[in-house]
Amino acid sequence: KERDHRRLGVQQKLFMFHKLSPGSAFFLPHGTIIFNTLCEFIRKQYRARDYSEVVSPNIYNLKLWEQSGHALHYKEDMFTFDVEGEEWGMKPMNCPGHCLLFASTARSYRELPMRIADFGVLHRNEASGALGGLTRVRRFQQDDAHIFCEEDQIEAEVIGCLDFMKFVYDVFGMTYKLELSTRPAKALGEKELWDKAESALASAMDDFAGKGNWKENPGDGAFYGPKIDIKVMDAMDRIHQCATIQLDFQLPLRFDLRYRKKGGATAADGADAGGIIEVESDSPSVSDGADDPDDPDSSPELPSDFARPVMVHRAMLGSVERMFAVLLEHYGGKWPFWLSPRQALVVPVGQNFAPYAEDVRSRLRAAGFHVDIDDSTNTLKKKIREGQLAQYNYILVVGEREQENDSVAVR
Repeated sequence: KERDHRRLGVQQKLFMFHKLSPGSAFFLPHGTIIFNTLCEFIRKQYRARDYSEVVSPNIYNLKLWEQSGHALHYKEDMFTFDVEGEEWGMKPMNCPGHCLLFASTARSYRELPMRIADFGVLHRNEASGALGGLTRVRRFQQDDAHIFCEEDQIEAEVIGCLDFMKFVYDVFGMTYKLELSTRPAKALGEKELWDKAESALASAMDDFAGKGNWKENPGDGAFYGPKIDIKVMDAMDRIHQCATIQLDFQLPLRFDLRYRKKGGATAADGADAGGIIEVESDSPSVSDGADDPDDPDSSPELPSDFARPVMVHRAMLGSVERMFAVLLEHYGGKWPFWLSPRQALVVPVGQNFAPYAEDVRSRLRAAGFHVDIDDSTNTLKKKIREGQLAQYNYILVVGEREQENDSVAVR
């Protein structure tokens, strides 16, 4: 109870909720620092691991979700509305939009693997009774990314994702277990494609963790492909589902995604010289995908010069809101310095030294640190105590000697 993120979030003034927008958090200034630091932590790894970040729309014509299959399996969990006589929806995930990005221009094997990352805002119509703090919300962001690759690149890309995941949770000081979730009862696509996908993930997990160091979770895959579930253990040995890696042969079929293979002709079979059939990126009908709209799995046959990419869905934090809650409870509100929104508190011993305290604060903030000042009329002892209770990493006391020496006394 003492570590409950809802309690700590109020105590530390990190976030709030309002009845006029249930399930959608207001992040307060100190909470926003943590949120942005988590995103930048991942972005730094994106730069090191050759990901390209994009920004994609929040709303789409429902025809996109019919093409992707989400309308059939997920529409009741979407926010939908009418726009000029057609049904539209707030996106609950980024993957169909990223398929449009891939299909928007000619693609060649030389571009693969293509790693597309997106922190876009997502909305899911969770029942009001299921909402709970930051762990179950209606509006959230993910460190979402999709990798388009060749079949012989799958294992290397999945191992790369697992290595990324290990790096992240080692930094957080959290342990994890791996599970392979396989074909569910309501699944898209042929069983042989599922078998191929599950085999590729199992091979990657054997290489990364060793045989016998992961377990199978039968029937718990996503409807479009098998996935690796990462069960994370916090400081209290509680299990959280945060990171995930999913393999998808279905969306590339449904959107008729293709790239020119190595050794393919420079212009053939209706393709332009760049190597792929042109797709109208602004077409709301998504008509360039499956041949039969009543059977989206029926994709056009590929010319001999082309191959279909495999899609890897992956997230390291998962929902940033949920990870915020998990870390708040994992650390018990005592944020590590790099993630802390309250890295230092400058405390003048008296009002005469408030101008110097403000100068110290300004210089530290200019250097990129999150620093506040307590220039109230409270006693020095009370200021220090309140700073400690507020979980400042350092208390910097300044008085006459510190002012003369241009220094601080660290408490």
